[in-house]
Amino acid sequence: MREIFKLFRVHQYIKNLFIFMPLLFSFSFSNLENNLNTLVAFILFSILASSIYIFNDLMDINEDRAHPKKKYRPLASGAVSAKTAKMLIALLALSSLFISFVFNFDLFLVLFAYFILNIAYSLKLKHISILDIFIIATGFVLRLFAGSAVTDIELSMWIILMTFLLAIFLALAKRRDDVLLSLEGQETRKNIDGYNLEFVNAAMVLMAGVVIVSYIQYTISAEVIARLGSHYLYLTSFFVILGVLRYMQITFVEQNSGSPTKVVIRDMFMKLTIAFWLISFIMIVKFI
Repeated sequence: MREIFKLFRVHQYIKNLFIFMPLLFSFSFSNLENNLNTLVAFILFSILASSIYIFNDLMDINEDRAHPKKKYRPLASGAVSAKTAKMLIALLALSSLFISFVFNFDLFLVLFAYFILNIAYSLKLKHISILDIFIIATGFVLRLFAGSAVTDIELSMWIILMTFLLAIFLALAKRRDDVLLSLEGQETRKNIDGYNLEFVNAAMVLMAGVVIVSYIQYTISAEVIARLGSHYLYLTSFFVILGVLRYMQITFVEQNSGSPTKVVIRDMFMKLTIAFWLISFIMIVKFI
């Protein structure tokens, strides 16, 4: 059971917190129904995501066995059989999609789109360089739409744009880890030929700058100032810049960007930066 549980990659559920972003950026916390609906969407999305993780592991058994870290995953190590994995995929995917269909049809459409996109990604599209990171970023945007679907909160262009750009930045950091492994003679991905260290480094720097500028533009936009009632949101940019620079330090100096979720979970600097950003954002909107 322990090895089966590992297949679910529960630590990756941190990505699904983006489902709560519509609530956060609209400050609709007082609506209990919206809060509960968002929690249900988070759970259903997480269940579906686990089915995708298992499917991806099933497709990547051979590649994972050649990877210095991924070779210890349950399927790659042989701790869980392929037959068991297929049963889990069907159970998790069908239960999530069926419940969402009954619960909220718009949510079902988002989950179904996420499922189809990621199946295509696992089968073929992840082997096409550049397109692979765009699909990863699209998955994060779909999380926003899941949160919007169950709350009827309209997404602004800013939250969609910033989420997409940030996801590309993180995906590039992950690809950089694969490039480093390939330079050490450990070919772990079929699409690694589409990347090299110079390209990934330049693309990450570009995305880092665009993410920061986009966030600053968001905080000083007339639409956001009018909706949230504060001219001082730009002060939270300090923590965004700090977080981006810290992540680049982890990537370029410490060379440890293979798993963005584990970086966020384990790195105290990143956790404190995110916490202070969130606190400052709420305090400014509520009291300044």
